[in-house]
Amino acid sequence: MLKRVFVAPDPGRARLRFAARAVLGIGLAVVVCGLAGHSLTGAVTGGLAALLALFTVADATVRGQAVTTVLLPVVGLPVLTAAALLHDVPVARDLTFLAVTGAGVYARRWGPRGHSLGVFAFMMFFVAQFLHASAAQLPELYAALTLSVLSAAAVRFGAWCYERRTPPAAVPAPPGGSGLARVTTRQAVQATAGAGFALVVGQLVSGQRWYWAVGATWWIFVNTTSRGETLVRGFRRVLGTVIGIGLGVVVAVPIAGTPVPTAVLVAVSVFGIFYTAAVSYTWMMLWVTLLAELLYGLLGVLTPGLLALRLAETGVGALGAALAVLFLLPVTTHAITDAWIQRALRCVHACTAEAAARLAGHPTADPARRVAELEQLLARVRLAVAPLVHPLNPVLARKARARRVLDLLDTCAREIRGLVAVAADPEASHDARLAAACRRVEASVEALTDGGAAAEPLAAPVPAPRTAPEPSPAHGPLAHLHGLERALADLAHPLRAPAGSSLVDA
Repeated sequence: MLKRVFVAPDPGRARLRFAARAVLGIGLAVVVCGLAGHSLTGAVTGGLAALLALFTVADATVRGQAVTTVLLPVVGLPVLTAAALLHDVPVARDLTFLAVTGAGVYARRWGPRGHSLGVFAFMMFFVAQFLHASAAQLPELYAALTLSVLSAAAVRFGAWCYERRTPPAAVPAPPGGSGLARVTTRQAVQATAGAGFALVVGQLVSGQRWYWAVGATWWIFVNTTSRGETLVRGFRRVLGTVIGIGLGVVVAVPIAGTPVPTAVLVAVSVFGIFYTAAVSYTWMMLWVTLLAELLYGLLGVLTPGLLALRLAETGVGALGAALAVLFLLPVTTHAITDAWIQRALRCVHACTAEAAARLAGHPTADPARRVAELEQLLARVRLAVAPLVHPLNPVLARKARARRVLDLLDTCAREIRGLVAVAADPEASHDARLAAACRRVEASVEALTDGGAAAEPLAAPVPAPRTAPEPSPAHGPLAHLHGLERALADLAHPLRAPAGSSLVDA
């Protein structure tokens, strides 16, 4: 876990910029709320709204990000209003919270924008419970939320809009389908049921902090697709919470809300959340837990007993998510893993074709865009395969095969990046050997993906790709293409194993 955070590559310092900008944007939002005369409750609401605006908005274009950011208050303010007005009507409040949970997950079918708006709506209801917001506070909360989103937008789209130079790749959409065959529909049902369990049991554990359990269930479902992914994410959430509570006992409890050290540690926690989110959910949860502890310190209610309660409620939420994905419309790990691997391989095919076209002199060919897409898809493959390579997985043979698949896909990505770097050189030239190597790569991918059809799983036998020839070190593009051919040839064995020894058996 330590290695993943401190050794993980950060191409173009994207994670570093993402985290640094978040600290600036959230800091500006809190300062603006303070200058506007808002109370601590308003400032906390504004800071959390700015955090969500900077964290969840992930459209592929700057214009799309701006539109989604504008829509956040449109979705968030009605939900915040409902949460505050229903605060003293438990049954209506709870039913509304569950409805918001289901709608928020269902909205993911509309891509990154639906995902962002769904998360923001849920969190506005959650924040109202966190702060015990009342109807009398709504005008201040409206102003704080609006000012904070505008402040975050000013930093993101004005002061530091690095996406204009390096636009992000589109976030891959989850596997499709219709009705209950659609992943987002199943997850909406699962999340609502899991949140219902967490809400009931969480209230039995604590009538005041029950919403922690619902929040844990919600965030365990974010960015997961299969039951295996969800179970692993639940484990990591509990682990990160345990570590964060231990850190909070040492750091947050002693300062007891003292303004200056708390502000410094809040900034460190925000940076940690944004910097580690892409590489370790456990580490991200550590920083989220510390941030929550610091905020409770500012509110004057932080005690060791409260930390123990947070851990208990997190466990309830993780259990609710686990029960939902195991017994209610389960989405199998094998189906999801197969779908993401096939999409990654087809992207390798597209990257190779774009790079070859660029080397052939086509001015409109843009392999860099395809490489960014490949990185996104490989991240989804790693998430899908995570249950198979988890230390607690007792099936050693499948674990080894899954790791082999990940290593070979990483090799493919490395060779693609090298090929694209060579293709970007204006002096690079095209020859017949390059065209032949590209055709062999395309044939290898087609064999591994059954010619591009998605109906058959990768665990089914497919023709083995041709054995790759030895690379020619004298020619950069050919060396990368031959390395890519070797990796694809090696992938044929783990991906066309008999059905009884597939990466997962359900």
